[in-house]
Amino acid sequence: MLIDFKNMDEKVLPKFKNGEGELIAKLFTNELGKVMYGKLEPGSSLGLHTHETSSEVIYILEGTASFIYDDTTEVANAGDCHYCPKGHRHQMMNKGDKTLVFFAVIPEQ
Repeated sequence: MLIDFKNMDEKVLPKFKNGEGELIAKLFTNELGKVMYGKLEPGSSLGLHTHETSSEVIYILEGTASFIYDDTTEVANAGDCHYCPKGHRHQMMNKGDKTLVFFAVIPEQ
Protein backbone atom coordinates (compact mmCIF):
# COMPACT_ATOMS: atom_id res chain seq x y z
CA MET A 1 0.00 0.00 0.00
CA LEU A 2 1.32 3.43 -0.93
CA ILE A 3 0.81 6.29 1.53
CA ASP A 4 1.04 9.51 -0.51
CA PHE A 5 2.12 12.14 2.03
CA LYS A 6 2.80 14.64 -0.79
CA ASN A 7 -0.93 14.93 -1.54
CA MET A 8 -2.19 14.66 2.04
CA ASP A 9 -3.46 17.67 3.99
CA GLU A 10 -1.42 18.82 6.98
CA LYS A 11 -3.13 18.93 10.36
CA VAL A 12 -2.02 21.40 13.02
CA LEU A 13 -2.31 19.82 16.47
CA PRO A 14 -1.69 22.33 19.29
CA LYS A 15 -0.15 21.06 22.54
CA PHE A 16 -0.10 17.44 21.30
CA LYS A 17 -0.20 15.06 24.31
CA ASN A 18 0.16 18.19 26.54
CA GLY A 19 3.35 19.28 24.81
CA GLU A 20 4.38 22.81 23.84
CA GLY A 21 3.64 24.61 20.58
CA GLU A 22 2.19 22.69 17.63
CA LEU A 23 2.69 19.37 15.89
CA ILE A 24 2.22 19.75 12.15
CA ALA A 25 1.37 16.30 10.80
CA LYS A 26 0.27 14.30 7.81
CA LEU A 27 -1.25 11.20 9.34
CA PHE A 28 -2.44 7.86 8.00
CA THR A 29 -4.50 5.86 10.51
CA ASN A 30 -6.29 2.53 10.48
CA GLU A 31 -7.15 -0.15 13.04
CA LEU A 32 -3.60 -1.54 12.91
CA GLY A 33 -1.80 1.71 13.74
CA LYS A 34 -0.59 5.07 12.51
CA VAL A 35 2.04 6.32 10.08
CA MET A 36 3.02 9.98 10.38
CA TYR A 37 5.13 12.58 8.60
CA GLY A 38 5.54 15.32 11.19
CA LYS A 39 7.20 18.64 11.93
CA LEU A 40 7.96 20.47 15.16
CA GLU A 41 9.05 24.09 15.04
CA PRO A 42 11.75 25.29 17.45
CA GLY A 43 10.45 25.29 21.04
CA SER A 44 7.68 22.79 20.27
CA SER A 45 7.35 19.34 21.83
CA LEU A 46 5.19 16.25 22.06
CA GLY A 47 4.17 15.72 25.67
CA LEU A 48 5.47 12.93 27.87
CA HIS A 49 3.27 9.85 27.35
CA THR A 50 3.29 6.08 27.88
CA HIS A 51 2.67 3.64 25.04
CA GLU A 52 0.01 1.41 26.59
CA THR A 53 -1.21 -0.36 23.44
CA SER A 54 1.46 0.41 20.83
CA SER A 55 5.14 0.95 20.25
CA GLU A 56 6.65 3.82 18.23
CA VAL A 57 9.58 4.20 15.86
CA ILE A 58 10.66 7.76 14.99
CA TYR A 59 13.19 8.40 12.21
CA ILE A 60 14.66 11.91 12.13
CA LEU A 61 14.72 13.38 8.61
CA GLU A 62 15.90 16.94 9.38
CA GLY A 63 16.98 18.78 12.50
CA THR A 64 17.74 17.52 15.99
CA ALA A 65 15.33 15.92 18.45
CA SER A 66 15.77 15.68 22.21
CA PHE A 67 14.00 12.73 23.79
CA ILE A 68 13.11 11.78 27.30
CA TYR A 69 12.90 7.97 27.24
CA ASP A 70 11.82 6.48 30.56
CA ASP A 71 14.48 7.95 32.90
CA THR A 72 17.09 8.87 30.29
CA THR A 73 17.69 11.78 27.91
CA GLU A 74 18.73 11.13 24.32
CA VAL A 75 19.59 13.34 21.34
CA ALA A 76 18.83 12.20 17.78
CA ASN A 77 20.04 13.93 14.61
CA ALA A 78 19.00 13.51 10.98
CA GLY A 79 19.51 9.85 10.08
CA ASP A 80 19.02 8.61 13.67
CA CYS A 81 16.10 6.49 14.85
CA HIS A 82 14.36 6.49 18.25
CA TYR A 83 12.34 3.47 19.44
CA CYS A 84 9.80 3.43 22.28
CA PRO A 85 8.49 -0.10 22.97
CA LYS A 86 5.02 -0.82 24.31
CA GLY A 87 4.88 -0.15 28.06
CA HIS A 88 7.53 2.60 28.00
CA ARG A 89 7.20 6.37 28.02
CA HIS A 90 8.82 9.11 26.01
CA GLN A 91 8.71 12.74 24.98
CA MET A 92 10.17 14.44 21.89
CA MET A 93 11.30 18.08 21.92
CA ASN A 94 12.77 20.48 19.38
CA LYS A 95 15.30 22.49 21.38
CA GLY A 96 17.15 23.57 18.22
CA ASP A 97 16.74 26.59 15.98
CA LYS A 98 15.57 24.70 12.86
CA THR A 99 12.38 22.82 12.07
CA LEU A 100 12.48 19.18 13.19
CA VAL A 101 11.11 16.85 10.50
CA PHE A 102 10.44 13.19 11.28
CA PHE A 103 8.71 10.03 10.14
CA ALA A 104 6.93 7.87 12.73
CA VAL A 105 5.32 4.44 12.72
CA ILE A 106 3.02 3.51 15.63
CA PRO A 107 1.73 -0.09 15.32
CA GLU A 108 -1.02 -1.28 17.67
CA GLN A 109 -0.05 -4.42 19.58
